Formats: sequence, C-alpha cells, structure tokens
Amino acid sequence: MPSAETLERFIGRVEQNAHAEALEEFYTADASMQENQSPPRVGRDAHVANERRVLSKARTLVSKCVRPVFVNGDKVVIRWIFEFEWLDGTVTRMEELAYQRWESERVAEETFFYDPAQRVPRKPHD
Repeated sequence: MPSAETLERFIGRVEQNAHAEALEEFYTADASMQENQSPPRVGRDAHVANERRVLSKARTLVSKCVRPVFVNGDKVVIRWIFEFEWLDGTVTRMEELAYQRWESERVAEETFFYDPAQRVPRKPHD
C-alpha cells in the first residue's frame, strides 16, 4: 500500500509531464500495464520506452489528476485527463481511469479504462 506522500509525489510527477520518469521512479521492474482488454505489457523498461516513443510525437501535453483519488489497501484508482497536441497539429483529449495494484511504494499492475474512440487525433476545432 502506498503512503499518502508517495501517491502525491507520483501524481505530481505525472502532472509535471514527467511520465517516463514517473514510471522509472514508481513502478516495479516487472510491472504490467494493460489498456482496456488488450494483452498486458510487462516490464518497466518496456513501459518507459513506449512512453518516450509516444511523447516524442507530441508538441505539448497537459496531464491532470481529477480528484478524489480512491485508495483501498494496495488498490488505487486515479482519474486522469490528458490533452495532447501532436506534431502534425492535431489534438487528442483522453479521459481514463487507472486501476493500480501497489506493492509497498511501487505500482506492480495497472489497467487503464477509457473509450478507445478518444485516441483518434482530431483537428483543433473539431
């Protein structure tokens, strides 16, 4: 179960758009991540590489935690809103729930729940 201080530091790193760094600092080496019902990806290094690949395509990103954050033992649920402006000028606004299982002070498993239609980039005024 994460301490309240650790959880706040984690949220702060994500809101600073230090996504890859948050993965390095707050996930176990063998952490799994799953997007909706897709097969999970396993391994912190793979998560960091994927995050850096995605972020390299973005001109800007705004990341916001929508409170409250729900904590029950080692389970945490965070509601996020991410607003991407891509290098080609399109935008993506994603709202998702992250369901996490923590081992002490690190995330061991995470599943993201969101509407996949949100992933389609749009022109800024659509």
